[in-house]
Amino acid sequence: MTSKDLNTVLSLLTLIEPYINYSNLRSLFILSIVFFLRSLEHKIDLVQMTSSTGEKDLIVTFGEMLIDFVPTKSGVSLSQSPGFLKAPGGAPANVAIAVSRLGGRAAFVGKLGDDDFGHMLAGILRKNGVADQGVNFDKGARTALAFVTLRSDGEREFMFYRNPSADMLLRPDELNLELIRSAKVFHYGSISLITEPCRSAHMKAMDVAKEAGALLSYDPNLREPLWPSPEEARTQIMSIWDKADIIKVSDVELEFLTGNKTIDDETAMSLWHPNLKLLLVTLGEKGCRYYTKNFHGSVETFHVDAVDTTGAGDSFVGALLKQIVDDQSVLEEEEGLRKVLRFANACGAITTTKKGAIPALPSECEALSFLKDK
Repeated sequence: MTSKDLNTVLSLLTLIEPYINYSNLRSLFILSIVFFLRSLEHKIDLVQMTSSTGEKDLIVTFGEMLIDFVPTKSGVSLSQSPGFLKAPGGAPANVAIAVSRLGGRAAFVGKLGDDDFGHMLAGILRKNGVADQGVNFDKGARTALAFVTLRSDGEREFMFYRNPSADMLLRPDELNLELIRSAKVFHYGSISLITEPCRSAHMKAMDVAKEAGALLSYDPNLREPLWPSPEEARTQIMSIWDKADIIKVSDVELEFLTGNKTIDDETAMSLWHPNLKLLLVTLGEKGCRYYTKNFHGSVETFHVDAVDTTGAGDSFVGALLKQIVDDQSVLEEEEGLRKVLRFANACGAITTTKKGAIPALPSECEALSFLKDK
């Protein structure tokens, strides 16, 4: 019996409860059933909550969640924009929702402000089927905001408001370690490495997930204006490089990290480390390149009319992780990996056709329909 079935039975019993004659033995028997089912309802809810966070196919993402303010008109500066659309975002949260939208199971770990925006974002996680047991709220700091400048081609630039924002203040002792240990894949970026105490929380969460046997997935998601200097960004991003099993970088990030403007196999392989299982370089409208210990290649993307590229990389990563969480053998089989990357490219392309990150993430049906038409 599920919790839904039980609620139906309880509703019927509640209707007859006012008519129970407490001096009648049969009525007392019915009453005892009511009390028993109500206690059982609580136990079933606990079991369902445990199973939703405890199974091995869970993808846990760690880091920031914020509000993106996207201009209603592309190709103008922030000051020239006639207005903005409020859109939930933050790369790790985007990935978690991307996984859930595609039918996977995901949880998010991070910190939000104890304000209207923070509680709105937590509600968006729940609404999209992402477990929020790892979310903390800070009474002394606000939820982060980002204003996004959209160029006419859909590419964007960011202006952040976080001095400090709540996500920067997550402490190691606030981590839900049970949730993190239940992850089969643990995904993170680099923004959480910028300041303490969040950096220490990031390191602890990553170590706990690794010790529990999770596959570690890393997308640096470079936001250079947030770092004290380019050198500090490069140093901190690379400080955890060797821990990851899967790494995804964009062509811009590849150039930033290597100092080489030539985007080729040699440049990409300079970022390889011995324990890495998959290195991905996304190339925007040119698709992506993949590198493993035994093979490498490229997969073309799909051409669409891009409106806003925000969240496209996160959609790509979410689709990738959702496909491999239950079958990691595709990391060692090229034909299977190419199919996974084609699906991920499709999800990334779809996301660019709408404004905002989370609102644009596709469902599995949308992605499959898109691929069918191609």
